Amino acid sequence: MRYRIFGDKLPAVTIEFEAGESIYTQAGGMTWMTDNFTMETNVKGGMMKGLGRMLTGESLFMATYTARAPKAELTLASSFPGAILPIELDGSKTWIAQKSSFLCATPGVELSTYVSKFKVGLFGGEGFLLQKLAGRGIVFLEIDGTLVEKELQPGERIKVDTGNVAAFESTVKYEVETVKGFTNILFGGEGLFLTVLEGPGKVYLQTVNVSGFAARLKPFLPAKG
Repeated sequence: MRYRIFGDKLPAVTIEFEAGESIYTQAGGMTWMTDNFTMETNVKGGMMKGLGRMLTGESLFMATYTARAPKAELTLASSFPGAILPIELDGSKTWIAQKSSFLCATPGVELSTYVSKFKVGLFGGEGFLLQKLAGRGIVFLEIDGTLVEKELQPGERIKVDTGNVAAFESTVKYEVETVKGFTNILFGGEGLFLTVLEGPGKVYLQTVNVSGFAARLKPFLPAKG
């Protein structure tokens, strides 16, 4: 299997398959493909895992595309301006990603729901329900805005607005910190809480917070009559 990521602000990925190779994505996620695939749609992993995926922004049903011939090509496009991030899993590491970031993966990758600690879920907003990626294979994630990669050393910490955390290795400690000070609450513009990531492990950040972006647009949208 080979792939090519193209496009600038609205990227897409074209994957070239050998006969018998497959990927799965949410139903309706395919953009275009050559005429040599079979498609099977089901609740991958069972109903409970399917319902869990729905809570993280994915569809209940997943579509699996399998190439019937060599050099079959399938293209998937991002749904928001940003980047497409490929992550290769070798079975030794687990990744945690923001909800709605999953684009597609090979069958050996298991997509499930990751529920963060109660404190994080209660106060962390988008950090409550995340996506867990495990197994072997390659997974493609949608990143909002510009992608930034950081390798945190043991004990090294970084504070991030929750919506700007794209993905991180499960070795990274994930917590929420209260922003102290009355003036910070009123005028800081960062809300009451920040996500704290502590190494060791790799972290991917994104420059756009979709929820914040949507909130800025809301005053300009027509009011419902």
